[in-house]
Amino acid sequence: MQMSQLTVYHYPKCGTCRAAVKWLKEQGHELELRHIVEQTPGVDELAGLAAASGLELKKIFNTSGEVYKRENLKEKLPGLGEREQLELLAGNGMLIKRPIVVSGSKVTVGFKEEEYRKAWGNE
Repeated sequence: MQMSQLTVYHYPKCGTCRAAVKWLKEQGHELELRHIVEQTPGVDELAGLAAASGLELKKIFNTSGEVYKRENLKEKLPGLGEREQLELLAGNGMLIKRPIVVSGSKVTVGFKEEEYRKAWGNE
């Protein structure tokens, strides 16, 4: 059974992204892979992805990444407005939690197999 095509924003060197892509392919999904650094989503696209994911905007940040830590964003984010946060994300793909998987209005951020099974599984 052929599953739907999914758009996956990923970073090829990221082990979590590779695991997610492998899992999705095993489920039979056709994937359009978008390198999150080379093809970083813009402000409006990120706003839409965040809204569709149902997550708070701060949950879209890659809090374990080098850039997040180096820029001391844990301290700075609470003082920034939504637009400023989106501009930070759009300005550096390494700040975005990944992978982001999109199909129509359904969006998942990060990779937890149980969540993927519910969202993208083929049962």
